[in-house]
Amino acid sequence: MKKSDMRVAIVRMEGTNCEQELQDAFTVLGVDSKFVHIKQLKELTGFHCVVIPGGFSAGDYVRAGAIFASLIKTKIFKELKEFIKEGYPVLGICNGFQILVEMGFLPGKGRGRACLAPNDSGVYECRPTLVRNENRGKCVFTNKLKRKEIRMMPCAHAEGKIILEEPKKMLSQLKADDQIVFRWVDPDGKLAGYPWNPNGSLDNLAGLCNMEGNVLGLMPHPERSFFRWQHVDWVRKGLSAPGGYNVGDGRAIFESVIECISKKF
Repeated sequence: MKKSDMRVAIVRMEGTNCEQELQDAFTVLGVDSKFVHIKQLKELTGFHCVVIPGGFSAGDYVRAGAIFASLIKTKIFKELKEFIKEGYPVLGICNGFQILVEMGFLPGKGRGRACLAPNDSGVYECRPTLVRNENRGKCVFTNKLKRKEIRMMPCAHAEGKIILEEPKKMLSQLKADDQIVFRWVDPDGKLAGYPWNPNGSLDNLAGLCNMEGNVLGLMPHPERSFFRWQHVDWVRKGLSAPGGYNVGDGRAIFESVIECISKKF
């Protein structure tokens, strides 16, 4: 499939944010994306990727992502399940990750339950953070990244601590099945505590994919580091890269999924 034929649905509702940054990312890469309010979303036919952005949907009442997830279950849950089953990619960023967990798409059927709890710090954490790619090749959103490669992607959440129902057992399963995608690290690429791990997440988990690798949920925001000039050290260190100001640390996430769609559909 040509990029000009691809269509991405950016699903939103009251309280979501960063939709424009997401659309800008796909536009720069030559892919058409459309904002779709959850109340207007009746079907996924014609779309090749679904993205659920960050923010504070419905004010995060009850718990982060709960109301948005409930609306999806009411309106297009069966369609979304079939969409994923057919191999189409789904991305949930920050609040979107919380929503995917609420619906049970992550960690996935038979993987046990998970939740995203309030940060250990008890406050909203918003700053540049570093993540390390842990995936061995399953996740379609990281095929443009080398394993153990470190990228800067900002965090912006109050409830990002990944908790597993059976920590030891589930963590072992996630590792064995290559479902761990990103971990929080320090500048040396090592697992570290606060503030490098902004929420106290188990084993520094920052992103997970499903068993098939076409659903990714991550707490940091790749769309906020899509361009090189969005990097915290852009001016201080005079960072540059092939491609100029357009090539930021988060760009590979979008390039990877576009490549996946072009090859598969």
